[in-house]
Amino acid sequence: MSNTSRPRGGRRTGALLGAAVLGASLLSVTPAAAVHGAVPGDFNGDGYADAVLPAPGATVAGEEGAGAVVVLYGAAAGLSTSRRATVTQNSAGVPGAAEFNDGFGSATATADLNRDGYADLVVSAPYEDTTRGEDAGLVTVLWGGASGLTSGTDLPATTAGYYGLDLAAAGTGPGERTEVVVAGYGGMMSFRGPFSRTGTYGSAHENRDTPSVGSVALGDFAHSGHLSEVAVTVRMHDISGGEVYTDPVIGGAQRTGNGLIAATGDVDGDGFADLVVGDPDEPDHGPGDGAPGGRVLLWYGSPAGIARDAQPVELTQNTAGVPGASETGDAFGGALAVDDLNGDGMADIVVGAPYEDTGVPRAGMVTVIPGRSGGALGGGAYAFHQDTAGVPGGGETDDMFGTTVAVGDIDKDGRPELFVSAGSENNSTGAVWVLPGAADGPTAQGSTMITAPAVGFPQESLTGLGGEGLLHSI
Repeated sequence: MSNTSRPRGGRRTGALLGAAVLGASLLSVTPAAAVHGAVPGDFNGDGYADAVLPAPGATVAGEEGAGAVVVLYGAAAGLSTSRRATVTQNSAGVPGAAEFNDGFGSATATADLNRDGYADLVVSAPYEDTTRGEDAGLVTVLWGGASGLTSGTDLPATTAGYYGLDLAAAGTGPGERTEVVVAGYGGMMSFRGPFSRTGTYGSAHENRDTPSVGSVALGDFAHSGHLSEVAVTVRMHDISGGEVYTDPVIGGAQRTGNGLIAATGDVDGDGFADLVVGDPDEPDHGPGDGAPGGRVLLWYGSPAGIARDAQPVELTQNTAGVPGASETGDAFGGALAVDDLNGDGMADIVVGAPYEDTGVPRAGMVTVIPGRSGGALGGGAYAFHQDTAGVPGGGETDDMFGTTVAVGDIDKDGRPELFVSAGSENNSTGAVWVLPGAADGPTAQGSTMITAPAVGFPQESLTGLGGEGLLHSI
């Protein structure tokens, strides 16, 4: 299956953008793609988390690439494609209109923003044309309620250029302890509560001092009740990936480490959130700049947070206990999620390597590295790909299993499911696999594959079911 990408508006220019660095892969003429997909959330308040399947390349009312988001409602028996809702910019109550190459659903994030007991879904359309210009971007909050996601309001931008490349949302309490951050070429916007379903919020802050932001995250690294913002820039000219900032601008970027995607979670169970960054690029600027085949970097939280000069732990496919081997162009770290998969109180690191050769070129693989309270990480790691026994389908050239990853418990059994997409499956129509949760973590046995036709999209190229992750930039 070929790795085909529809050209998005705009051209990648300026000193911030580097040359192609992943073996023979080519960078698209588009900006760095959105990187995160939403974790499941209980949007209708029935006690079960609902899965989010973005389709940012979907054709809507004849408009190619307008984009859509499919919600599959959770239940004790798991997911059923017959219990779904599809949201587009043509849906009643959703701002805007479905237009050519808007990319609605390019990035998504989940949180109960207005503290009403229903999860809300934040969705970006980073290629939306607005009064701010071509490909200015738009971010919409779809508000949860007893009937699910039925209305939406915008989070306005003052920045220009691909607003909504990535999103993060979290709530640790009322007011300012609930927050949404938005990545874009013009910088980063942060919105703090209290939020209301009429579209109001407590405050908004624009950060144009950090270079073009491609990935964002939120984490309480000091266990203070305060969410620190994380920004990872698009590629810089003098490093293989982008710069990593915590509490952006204050003190500057991390002195050691770079990457393209960030996630947070308590990997060692000490109560402090930790920062995990995926750096899938090949090294091309000397020692310390990346690792062959890609890497993941981990900065541990502490009572003082994460210091600028803190040294991260590096994890690769050559790390003891991690399956496979580091090979040029694997893109290990091209997708990332951090969550407790086995209920031991320590978050595990889920790593996509969408270009991994499993005997078939670029079929893709996902690796889970268990968290632990002490000692080196890597022991007990395990991996899945399309030729793993029990996983439906079969690995084909350029499927790119592991384009995006997400974790969430959709049947309320206390054992989270693992969601994996293959953005280039069936000529970039895309597909999503759901691996059931088990006592020791997700299992291939009983896993299901959700195709585009199963949720109402034709089997045609470029739908991107499950999200496009970093495929436009790796």
